[in-house]
Amino acid sequence: MVNQDAIRAAVKEAADGHGGKLPCAVAQEVARRLKVPMREVGRAADELKIKIIQCQLGCFE
Repeated sequence: MVNQDAIRAAVKEAADGHGGKLPCAVAQEVARRLKVPMREVGRAADELKIKIIQCQLGCFE
């Protein structure tokens, strides 16, 4: 199981590569790579105050 610090680090690294925001498709890739639910990636983004953008479901605009 991946710990929360590793998830936060991966989310921060991914967001840093996209101007401090996290595109939904990138968040999904992080979740797949770490083998964690999208919910965990979303929670990490919330904790880090990183905005999810380009949501494919239209939830985050």
